[in-house]
Amino acid sequence: MGVRHKIARPAASLSSSDDALLRSPEFVTRLMRVAQLWHYVFIGRALAFVVFAFLPGVAGFLDRPSQWLVMAAGLGCDFVLTVIGQLTRSHRLLPPERLPPFVLLCLGLIAAGTMLASAAMLPAVAVHDGRSYFDAFAAIQLGSILVAASAAAIVRPAFFAFAGATALGGAIGIASWPFAVAGLVFLGLLIVMMREDMRHQRRATQAARRSVSEQQRALGLMRDFERAGRGWFWETDRHGLLVYISPTVAAKLNLALADVIGRPFTEIIRKRIGNDENEERTLGFSLSSRTPFKELTVQAAVLGEERWWSISGNPISNELGNFQGFRGSGTDLTEKKRSEREINQLARYDTLTGLANRLHITDLLERALKSHIGQPQPCALLLLDLDRFKAVNDTLGHPVGDQLLQQVAGRLTQIVGDKGQVGRLGGDEFQIVLPQITQPEKLSGIANAIILSLAKPFAIEGEQVRVGSSIGIAVSDGQGVSASALVRNADLALYAAKDAGRGVYRFYADAMHNQASERKAIEDALRDALARDELQLLYQPIVDVKSETVTGFEALIRWNRGAGGPISPSKFIPVAEESNLIVPIGEWIIRTACASIARLGPGYRVAVNVSPRQFANEKLPAIILNAVSAAGILPEQLELEITEGVFLDESPENLAMFQKLKRTGVRLALDDFGTGYSALGYLKKAPFDKIKIDQSFVLGAADRSSMNAAIISSIVGLASALNMETTAEGVETHDDLDLIRGLGCSHVQGYIYGKPMTLDEALALLGESDGRVVAQGYKSARAPRLRTFRAIQVASGGYDYEAIVRNISPRGALVEGLWNVPTGTTLQLHFGAGLVLEAQARWSAENRVGVQFAEAVDVETLIGPPQSRAPRPRISRAA
Repeated sequence: MGVRHKIARPAASLSSSDDALLRSPEFVTRLMRVAQLWHYVFIGRALAFVVFAFLPGVAGFLDRPSQWLVMAAGLGCDFVLTVIGQLTRSHRLLPPERLPPFVLLCLGLIAAGTMLASAAMLPAVAVHDGRSYFDAFAAIQLGSILVAASAAAIVRPAFFAFAGATALGGAIGIASWPFAVAGLVFLGLLIVMMREDMRHQRRATQAARRSVSEQQRALGLMRDFERAGRGWFWETDRHGLLVYISPTVAAKLNLALADVIGRPFTEIIRKRIGNDENEERTLGFSLSSRTPFKELTVQAAVLGEERWWSISGNPISNELGNFQGFRGSGTDLTEKKRSEREINQLARYDTLTGLANRLHITDLLERALKSHIGQPQPCALLLLDLDRFKAVNDTLGHPVGDQLLQQVAGRLTQIVGDKGQVGRLGGDEFQIVLPQITQPEKLSGIANAIILSLAKPFAIEGEQVRVGSSIGIAVSDGQGVSASALVRNADLALYAAKDAGRGVYRFYADAMHNQASERKAIEDALRDALARDELQLLYQPIVDVKSETVTGFEALIRWNRGAGGPISPSKFIPVAEESNLIVPIGEWIIRTACASIARLGPGYRVAVNVSPRQFANEKLPAIILNAVSAAGILPEQLELEITEGVFLDESPENLAMFQKLKRTGVRLALDDFGTGYSALGYLKKAPFDKIKIDQSFVLGAADRSSMNAAIISSIVGLASALNMETTAEGVETHDDLDLIRGLGCSHVQGYIYGKPMTLDEALALLGESDGRVVAQGYKSARAPRLRTFRAIQVASGGYDYEAIVRNISPRGALVEGLWNVPTGTTLQLHFGAGLVLEAQARWSAENRVGVQFAEAVDVETLIGPPQSRAPRPRISRAA
């Protein structure tokens, strides 16, 4: 600071106008041009001193030391100015703050050199007789003075002044040969000076023309660039006021160009609060510190519109280094910002429901599990899956399914509120993150509220759509559980909820992890079961109702896992389905069944179950033909039982597969009829030979209060009209058998005629009495219990509660959603539409209550027709 202040001190006495003049680029340029030509003046004056030194009477005078000093000082000034002129040719300019003293120095040298030259020669002229010497001296000095005076003007008049003075001096001293010689020398110098000046002017003119041409070309390119909308330009003065800005920017600011020019550049930048404020601080710092900046993102001050710019700028200075302002460019980032926002929306939020997607909800879960300083935090995770959603998609179409998901998202968001965040993982899976909530009663209340809410019908396009939900809950008590571990735990809890019958919630327990490990162990062992010959088929008789003779068998798979003992089909069949092992296992079943048919003989058939995965295998017809051919049996002796789950995909490929299978000659049976979601039209499209009535309609069909008998009668009538056989599954009592026989069902399968048996036992059964069997079993069964999922209102002690009926019979029901109800408590169950039942709690466990009705009721009146259950893909049944 002290150095800069000391340098600026010589100009402190100058007025502001004088200082501006001395800093003016035009003035300094002219002065530098004079200095660059001053060596000619230096040479001329040196010659003048030589001429005077040889004049009569002068030589003695110049012997005086003082006279030599004056002459040397004058020539010294000319020499210094000549050196300065040569240095400026190399563009060695001083810093802007030193320009005023530098200019004053040059002007002082010009004046001092002229005065010292006069002082050196005037005494020599004065002692000489003859006025011509004095006139010549005056003419020469006049030329020098005019040159000095012209330094603040332009160079060419200085040349003319110097030439005129030289010519005048030569004319006056023409009678004297010394002055004639001096005149000729001065004329020669003049010619050289004029030639160099003309060359300089020519180069300057050409450079100016090129500069104008380049400027016009650059201006044209700039205009085209601006009009194309690819960017814009701006410029400010040294005070930060706009002196230029592209007209397109003024138009976007909704202002006239004249209203924008002269305003501070920062006024067109919107002030913001937040992280983006750093950009504004960087811009302000760059402008105030006069430093370049590049691609700063700022928001434009456009009223009623969000507009973003990327601006770059560089400080500009004149040729002398004086700061003149800023010049820069800008581009419109509005569309890019919008695209980035949309991309961010797509990357973090589900496009259908607007909920957080898998990536975002996982990020939220990880942040919920840790504080800002990295400390573990308590958190709960709910994993939710919709029940029967696939049926909605397949029966009502995907547009209805999409609307259903949107409404489900709305209900979930309303229930969770600000307690947590709801996300959609994909399909019908949702995830709910609940930070700082770990209390089981709170989580149970939220889960129960969700289940009850989603159990209510959804109104979509005039249809009443009903689905359910199952929820798995995992809790982290702040012990550093990772997000992936919490998700795994919630997934295991959800799996347990589905196993419990759906429409329930389950908390994660360590035993669930053990069950998952068990399923993994089953899958690994199942892959080697075929090679180890651990799988076998058992055969359950299918009996003709009228003759009570065995007409065939259904092949049921069993697995004896060596040292692990027998594994229930209910455990390993779902694992086989999930792992796709059902395909090779199904092929083995077909080949083994065909070999068994060959041993049974030509009068018997064997039925095998075909899962949807097998049915989708295009190699299935070839597998069947190879197995039939290898066993040497008739194709119609093999019967393929196909569940209604296959019909969920109403594709041409499915119909084509039906036709291919029919052309192989095997029989086709529709398994578990009435329990799935297929349309009756498939009975016309698909070439079935038999309909199998599911055991859910058979069990307890003899009960007079049951509608099962009417359903069975309808199925039998439909099959008879389509020339199809019928088989009633799961017949266990004589009353049910009598009913089935009376309704006209052609075949029966169930424990009343025999449990699943080995092939040798089946051969023995056929050999004992030529296949005739006798029905053995109980006379009747207890009242059937219907599994359901119905939201009701329960009143007790002056309070109303929401609950769910899980199963129901004419005498009682299982109610879920009531906690710790004392045995003997009187309850009023409101089923809607004025249906109110008095009941009494017979037992209670957690949120489940078993109630007994005060009197028998008609179940169908309470809950309507039996709800269908999801299709059950399988290739075998447990006995």
